[in-house]
Amino acid sequence: MTVRTRIAPSPTGDPHVGTAYIALFNLCFARQHGGQFILRIEDTDQVRSTPESEQMILDSLRWLGLEWDEGPDVGGPHGPYRQSERGDIYAKYAQQLLDAGHAFKCYRTSEELDELRESRKEAGLHLALKPTDLALDAEEQSRREQESWPYVIRMNVLSEGVCVVSDMLRGTIEVDWAQVDAQILMKSDGMPTYHLANVVDDHLMGITHVLRGEEWINSAPKHQLLYEYFGWEMPQLCHMPLLRNPDKSKLSKRKNPTSINYYRRMGFLPQAVTNYLGRMGWSMPDEREKFSLSEMMAEFDIQRVSLGGPVFDLEKLTWLNGVYIREDLDDDALLQALREWAFNDAYVKQILPQVRPRVETLSQVVPWRATFSLACPQSLKMILTA
Repeated sequence: MTVRTRIAPSPTGDPHVGTAYIALFNLCFARQHGGQFILRIEDTDQVRSTPESEQMILDSLRWLGLEWDEGPDVGGPHGPYRQSERGDIYAKYAQQLLDAGHAFKCYRTSEELDELRESRKEAGLHLALKPTDLALDAEEQSRREQESWPYVIRMNVLSEGVCVVSDMLRGTIEVDWAQVDAQILMKSDGMPTYHLANVVDDHLMGITHVLRGEEWINSAPKHQLLYEYFGWEMPQLCHMPLLRNPDKSKLSKRKNPTSINYYRRMGFLPQAVTNYLGRMGWSMPDEREKFSLSEMMAEFDIQRVSLGGPVFDLEKLTWLNGVYIREDLDDDALLQALREWAFNDAYVKQILPQVRPRVETLSQVVPWRATFSLACPQSLKMILTA
């Protein structure tokens, strides 16, 4: 068996360090087993997804040295690699579930759903809505169908018992079926949800191992059930610990810079950032803190991942970046790094229209460069005119 892993980010904003963290571990696991690493774009959110965000994801991952074997920009035998281009595929499998009785059309309105959840809450019941909760009487169901009401496709789920899920790090995980709702698989606009799209794509793309954040543990029963419905072998699951702020709360931009673009703009070296992400819940056999991506790949063992929430500490990353500058860059290399960071052609062209009217000597550009490093391109004009 050829090991195949994947990362499937959503192009809905700045690329997150959490995305890079999961991508790094998927890449290292694949390479350690002589396998392949795939990049897939989850752009089914047609309102928030943008081509600009997708390009930022590709650029930032490549900046960190994370290269993929198949993806939207490099192609491959299992494309297309954007979910927005795979609509007919998802529709086919959704219909297959309907025909087999594993899914149903739900014509409930949002107001009705709110009322159902509120009544269950008042009764002290689990908020998960089951097929029986959502069912309309036959006459009303027929009326809404004939009047072409909008509907979603939901999966049938069990109401009782426990779902047992096997995890590479956590062993056996048990989730009460009472907590699992009748998940929407296809939205009323015809686009799939994460749950259907990822199960279908992982199967068709031959994914053997799914390394993802632990926030997806509660969704694992739905995915396992879908694999059973389709009669497919399920990839091995590995739920990675979430990155944490120093106060142990979930990593968020309110307490820590989370955009990869921030670290790139602020002059961090990509190899230092990749090295630091590799230290998030994992360690080299000799416990050394400084190591290259190739060294991590060679020594990688998923069983060395600690389930304690790894702390993303900007101060520690800054220290490690300084070690790289002092130990790995001679004068020529440091000069080149400074040129690429501060005055690369693409960035200079971007800021020149704002800088030109405001400087009288070339030396005045340097302080402006620091200001621009802290700003995203969309906010430059707001800063300059404040």
